[in-house]
Amino acid sequence: MSIITISFIIFSVILHSVFTQISYAASCACLSDRQKYPTFFRVIPSDDYQVKAIARMLVHFNWTWVGLLRGDHDYGRFAAKGLLRELQETKVCVAYQEMIPLLYNHQGGLRIMKVMRSSTAKVVVVFAAEGEMTPFLRDYMTQNITGIQWVASEAWVTASAFSGREYYPYLGGTIGFGIKKGQISRLGDFLQTVNPKRYPENVLVHELWESLYGCSPFLSSVNQMPPCSGQETLFEHNSAYMNTSSPRVAYNVYKAVYAIAHSLHNLLLCQPGRGPFQNNSCAQSNNIHPWQLQHYLQEVNFQIAGEEVDFDAKGDSVPYYDIINWQRGPEGNIEFVNVGLFDGTKAVGEELLIQEDGIKWAGHQSEVPVSVCSASCLPGFRKAVRRGEPICCFDCVPCDSGKISNQTNSVDCTICPEDFWSNNDRTACISKKVEYLTFDSLGIALTVMSVVGACFTLAVCGVFFCHRHTAIVRVNNSELSFFILFALTLCFLCSLLFIGKPTYWSCMLRHTAFSITFSLCISCILGKTLVVLAAFTATRPGHNIMKWLGPKQQRTIISSCTLVQVVICTAWLIDAPPSPSRNTQYEHSKIILECSVGSSLAFWCVLGYIGLQACLCFVLAFLARKLPGNFNEAKFITFSMLIFCAVWLAFIPAYISSPGNYADAVESFAILASSFGLLFCLFAPKSYIILLKPEKNTKQHLMGKENK
Repeated sequence: MSIITISFIIFSVILHSVFTQISYAASCACLSDRQKYPTFFRVIPSDDYQVKAIARMLVHFNWTWVGLLRGDHDYGRFAAKGLLRELQETKVCVAYQEMIPLLYNHQGGLRIMKVMRSSTAKVVVVFAAEGEMTPFLRDYMTQNITGIQWVASEAWVTASAFSGREYYPYLGGTIGFGIKKGQISRLGDFLQTVNPKRYPENVLVHELWESLYGCSPFLSSVNQMPPCSGQETLFEHNSAYMNTSSPRVAYNVYKAVYAIAHSLHNLLLCQPGRGPFQNNSCAQSNNIHPWQLQHYLQEVNFQIAGEEVDFDAKGDSVPYYDIINWQRGPEGNIEFVNVGLFDGTKAVGEELLIQEDGIKWAGHQSEVPVSVCSASCLPGFRKAVRRGEPICCFDCVPCDSGKISNQTNSVDCTICPEDFWSNNDRTACISKKVEYLTFDSLGIALTVMSVVGACFTLAVCGVFFCHRHTAIVRVNNSELSFFILFALTLCFLCSLLFIGKPTYWSCMLRHTAFSITFSLCISCILGKTLVVLAAFTATRPGHNIMKWLGPKQQRTIISSCTLVQVVICTAWLIDAPPSPSRNTQYEHSKIILECSVGSSLAFWCVLGYIGLQACLCFVLAFLARKLPGNFNEAKFITFSMLIFCAVWLAFIPAYISSPGNYADAVESFAILASSFGLLFCLFAPKSYIILLKPEKNTKQHLMGKENK
């Protein structure tokens, strides 16, 4: 059994007495209970500090998935319980927890090793003593298990029994916290002089010799042991007590003795009338009570080799640990190398001082081992805990579109602001792409169509103007024809308002200009249809309708019909005018700049009014389709209205189902298509006769009275 185990058993038996006790090796946290152990002190730190130190180390090296082994005694139970308590406030999870029996058995050890082999945890924390670790590690080596990074408790981290060459392939790289070593001047010189001959009256020296060498220092009829040779020395034995180069246990013994010495010294310096006890009394030097010594021991404060020694209210000393790393020595054996310090007096997070460059890890590696249940989630992903498993075991789920994570192991993805969107990696929010109908391929095509249509219209207007005195122009009411050509030119040009970044003014002009120009155009065609119908009706006896459809009346009809549309548009602009809007719903990664219609009722009213005019015009033209002679104006108007109505009937579902800039493109295309339909149906036949068939440009031909 180890020093720790023996020490704890001894103190557990006697600590309920009234005698003040000070321990150099009993570290169990259970001994800090002042209700059970009111007179107990120790110069070794409580395991409460050791588990804090180990927890800090696990967090420091990002070991979030560890195994835990403990011995079957209070030291192991309390230490394991304390570590689990400390880890609750961290992101470290325990993959398994196993107990090494105090009375070790082979089958139990193999069962533990099977768990270790099957687990993905590569770091194993062990709270056990040298006694139970020795047979366990022998079985461990026979199983040829490697790749385990051991974290040793102070009970076995400096055990010389494991320093042999055969242990290095399996235990090399072990790291843990050991009792702080110190320097005791002239201790080695003193131990060299210790022998039974020098101290013949010291019974303890006699018993030590009998225990170490199995011989009796002096001949005795009672003792059956062989006599000692007299050449035996303490340094022949590799014991923790005999390590004078860097003593740990002996250094704690040294501190414990000095703590008692300082307490007695302070007790004896007490001056009557200024003492700490009742009526300012002091302890009697020849009759010191245990509780009086305990008082001075509680208040003691001194330094040894720069280290402060005192006790808190629980009897625990200042927590210092050396960080020990098992490295390969020159002869292949294991050397215990000091690679850092745990200073419990420092602020939280600053207690560990580690020389990472000086550490050799398991497998003689220089890189810190990785022991995680799940690999870290990179930025752009979030952690999704697996059902029924510890929080350290998770899946990495990509952030949804519009969400990001810019840190490793993010629990949630952050939603991007309204005007931003996630990049492809889901690691940053970037400004959304702003889209509208620009002068790109689609915009250029519409622009070309608009300009070409306007040019064609102006060309036709020029042809008609140059041939304004010919029969075909005069018969077709030249004034109304020029009005229609003017309106068509405006219709072609107003489609340009739908291209470019929407502004407050462009949004208002788009729909109002389109509706008024088309209303003007259809009103002119309606007037022309009425004139055509009236002109040929007037040829019948008893009809004098033409006097009601003179030029003045025609202008009135056109103005009145157009004015109705102007009134509707004015009311629209006053009540709820069209305005620029940002559409982020259709495509979340983009901002589509569009013109909201403001009032949907007004929008459909202007379209409905144009449709009403077109239907009326179509009906009247249809009635006049069988006019005599070669005058086919009514037929051309009928075809033009059919095309116009077909285009705008197709426009309605296309417009409703098209988002943003595509809706603008659909409306612009409908304007151009209907304008081209009107232009070609109404003016292409006339232009053909004027330019290519001038012989037919006569009144006789148009009236069907040519000589056959």
